[in-house]
Amino acid sequence: MNKQLFLNLPVANLPKSLAFYQALGYTPNPQFSDDTAACVSISETLSVMLSTHAKFRQFTPKAVCDTSQAVEALFTLTCESRQEVDDLVTKALAAGGSTYDKAEDFGFMYTHSFLDPDGHGWGLLHMNAMPPGA
Repeated sequence: MNKQLFLNLPVANLPKSLAFYQALGYTPNPQFSDDTAACVSISETLSVMLSTHAKFRQFTPKAVCDTSQAVEALFTLTCESRQEVDDLVTKALAAGGSTYDKAEDFGFMYTHSFLDPDGHGWGLLHMNAMPPGA
């Protein structure tokens, strides 16, 4: 059985965040969604749980990270091609996200990134070969 990963992200505006991830081409899972949280499937083994701040606080005694001031985590998603990397960044920007860097080509790996409307950072990479010496 493949293990599944559910990333739990606090969001300020659930409908806006859900629309953002749908604009990237990801599929909502209504089975795990209600008016306080929405599950979005990125792949068969990766889903993102978007939760209102109040709902998120039910799972932790700690404060929700202010992503305008601090980084909560770095998420990196592999892509099947350079074009998929570029397309996801383009979709993210069109849907209200932003980016903090430019695409980088390391020969064996191509990367770029975006921030969702709540400032959660996503790195994207396409690897076409292992780096020299690996």
